[in-house]
Amino acid sequence: MKKMIQILFISSLLFLFACSSGTKVSRIDSNSVVDLSGRWNDTDSRLVAEEMIQDCLNRPWYSNLIQEKGSAPTVVIGKVRNKSHEHINVETFIKDMERALINSGSVEFVANSAMRDELRAELASQAGNATEDTRKDFGQEIGADLMLMGSLNSIVDQEGKEQVIFYQIDLELIDLQSHKKVWIGDKKIKKYISKSSTKL
Repeated sequence: MKKMIQILFISSLLFLFACSSGTKVSRIDSNSVVDLSGRWNDTDSRLVAEEMIQDCLNRPWYSNLIQEKGSAPTVVIGKVRNKSHEHINVETFIKDMERALINSGSVEFVANSAMRDELRAELASQAGNATEDTRKDFGQEIGADLMLMGSLNSIVDQEGKEQVIFYQIDLELIDLQSHKKVWIGDKKIKKYISKSSTKL
């Protein structure tokens, strides 16, 4: 009898799981704005990167440097630190900034330090393995004039089922030779989230 009750209990659980609504997945436009949780998302990353890079390139430092150098400046992106309360993959934000910089056509762009390590390893491999007419030489890298770096911060204010999340993104463009800051930019985002109770 005890075994029969256990079997009926397990069968009932399996039946309930089978009857529960399944996951539905729909493909949507990758540029569409979908904000489900109120946290930092792909739309924030893309829009902030585009807006800040545009602001950066439209400031006086750019025309001044063009006159001084005679050609487009070369930029490298350094560290962007996540100091927010969320786990944010800053690589996506960095890639969005790289894309905005390259697509602007206003600057030359070089690989960051992690990529350069890989490229140098490939050069070392070529030195011992590639034919003389196809191998690439060490010491031919283009040095960056400027480094872009910054941080992403957040403040959370919550009362009951209401929450406000404030994000501040700070970026600085620094002259690698003199260490002078040629541009400082910031972007603020504030999101209000209200969670209503669902009655069953």
